[in-house]
Amino acid sequence: MSAMKRRIGPFEVQPIGLGCMNLSHAYGTPPPREAAKALLERALEIGVDFFDTAALYGFGANETLVGEVLAPHRDRFMLASKCGIQGVDGVRVIDGRPETLKKSCEDSLRRLRTEVIDLFYLHRWDKHKVPIEDSVGALAELVREGKVRAIGLSEVSSATLRRAHAVHPIAAVQSEYSLWSRDVEAQMLPTCAELGTAFVAFSPVARGFLGGELGEPSGFEPKDLRRAMPRFQPEVWAHNKGCLVALRELAGEVGCTTAQLGLAWVLGYGEQVLAIPGTTQVGHLESNVAASAIRLSPEQRRRAEAALAPILGHRYAPATVAEIDSD
Repeated sequence: MSAMKRRIGPFEVQPIGLGCMNLSHAYGTPPPREAAKALLERALEIGVDFFDTAALYGFGANETLVGEVLAPHRDRFMLASKCGIQGVDGVRVIDGRPETLKKSCEDSLRRLRTEVIDLFYLHRWDKHKVPIEDSVGALAELVREGKVRAIGLSEVSSATLRRAHAVHPIAAVQSEYSLWSRDVEAQMLPTCAELGTAFVAFSPVARGFLGGELGEPSGFEPKDLRRAMPRFQPEVWAHNKGCLVALRELAGEVGCTTAQLGLAWVLGYGEQVLAIPGTTQVGHLESNVAASAIRLSPEQRRRAEAALAPILGHRYAPATVAEIDSD
């Protein structure tokens, strides 16, 4: 990898990291362990130095996988994980109480086989029960204890970021950002730039949509989270899929894939933006990482935005929208 590194708190990493979620979680049956192990090892081999996991993913299974495979190489990468959502008796639970977050950190350290987590996010603000100041205060104590090096937040509003930042510096905010999810441009990205907070884009390839290889959503596995997302519903899918035509044409002119085009577009917003695409395929991993070398002209950026502007449907179903804190 030859791209200029970007800063997250005290760290400098490559602009494209690896989101490890779908090695254990979210999009149907995860890959066999040996395939997941090979992908993580290949990522390290080609220079990926930023790996992102969470207690939620596979209810601890993803952290365990990452720990087993990458712990022997711990000095070669920045490790991010998350607390605040976990599995309790097989049920997904949001819990931002300080004592829960501290217990979650101990569990994550054990599963990840490390003495310190470089970047520890509050995965969701438990907004109806726990003030953000209390949750961030607990994470700040973990920093003082040497168990965490930097604090992040996920899926919060700019106002909540400011409240949290007043308690302890927030090194990164993670939220969805791609050519079809641009809400963060209005307030969150400018606020991050003002505060010196990195912005980490998850699902920068639009949950696989920009890869251009998805079959009909009706064929997704029963446990695939996309089955419940409005943009993949039958009434809008044909329209949304049609938006890829203009994007493919532009990608052909640039000399890259549509997924690479989407990643280059995300990184082109500004130096404070990083991306963590996930994949289960080594070929896609290598292609994603190579996108950090692509530079789009202002006109190419505008054409990419115009191609995806007509997308229909919210990024989340109503129940999930109710959980998040957004601008």
